[in-house]
Amino acid sequence: MLRYYATRQSDGKRVERTVPIGQVRDLPSESRAWAEIEQQHLHQQINQPDFRPRLSFADLASHFIQNELNESADTIDPKAPSTIYIYQHILNDYLIPRWGQRVALGIEPLQIEQWLMELRRDKGLASPTLDKTRRVMSLVYKHAQRYNLIPRTQEANPLRFVRCKTTSEYEAIIITPEQAFATMMQMGEPERTFTLLTAATGLRISEALGLQWGDVDFGRKRIEVRRAWVHGRIWEPKSPASRAPVPMHTVLAEFMACWKRESAYGGPKDWVFPSIKLKGKQPRDGKQLVKDHLRPAAAKAGVLSSHNNEKGNIIEDDPRRFGFHNLRHSLASFLMRIGTDPKTIQALLRHADITTTLQLYTHSMSEDRLVAQGRVLEAILHGAGADS
Repeated sequence: MLRYYATRQSDGKRVERTVPIGQVRDLPSESRAWAEIEQQHLHQQINQPDFRPRLSFADLASHFIQNELNESADTIDPKAPSTIYIYQHILNDYLIPRWGQRVALGIEPLQIEQWLMELRRDKGLASPTLDKTRRVMSLVYKHAQRYNLIPRTQEANPLRFVRCKTTSEYEAIIITPEQAFATMMQMGEPERTFTLLTAATGLRISEALGLQWGDVDFGRKRIEVRRAWVHGRIWEPKSPASRAPVPMHTVLAEFMACWKRESAYGGPKDWVFPSIKLKGKQPRDGKQLVKDHLRPAAAKAGVLSSHNNEKGNIIEDDPRRFGFHNLRHSLASFLMRIGTDPKTIQALLRHADITTTLQLYTHSMSEDRLVAQGRVLEAILHGAGADS
């Protein structure tokens, strides 16, 4: 730290100020520190009347969190609850611990690239996660430029020069309706109804957990999406498109009505899938539903790999990601497979953009690929036979 005295404009008093120079590991001696001060021309800068101490990355991140990720902040581009949670997670768990004490304008692009490679190697983070980390860090710099905290030059944002792979080798597990039925039959209630609800409607798990009985309109055969339960809190739905009501077929309505009769909490303001431990005051925990019910049932149904323990019980040991969101992917793929109009699928999944439906949520099954290839071969060989 470079310490110096300056005149405070508010009262004219001489006060001590500090400017961060760098980390001790980079400047191990006093002579190295003074050399860095000379290289940065700080001697000349601190004597300028308009000099502002250079901000650390933590300073920029704090300003970004306060003005962009604050629920009460008045912003023209409010973030979705899930986006706020992810951004805060990346900032607090990765970016600030690593770069917080560094001078924001002193961070080099190649240093960031090296760090991203270390995250891949040491923590096993996938390419999309690393790219999202890079983008969040870039957003912090762009925010600081917009508020004139740092210069509005291209060089002031080092992320402009950071390369990062964006694609992932991950492919969502897609199950057939028969596999979904087999999985459900390994469950009790209300987990069976919850699984059927998400599999048939495409509701996100946060939206299904956020349902209250007043949202389930048996007369009009539809379900209103008014809130989401995310990380122990009530949030607004993900987007305006997510607020669209979801149709409820008669068969699904019968399952829902049956569970309502069995539930101890059936009032309009009661949660459809309440936590019994918390006496209905909160919905169930999504992670526990996946860990304790969905994955074990999928293993027993043969969807996920498993082994038998010493007592002969089936223990799920599949390393692949599999949760209720896979049922949403599976629904889209099945509807596409049977020839459903893409706009109908988009409306059912409540996507704002149909490209999301087509690019991310429709997966061709291996059997479909074989059939498609067979048709091509048939056309090729038939043409060759006709010519001969």
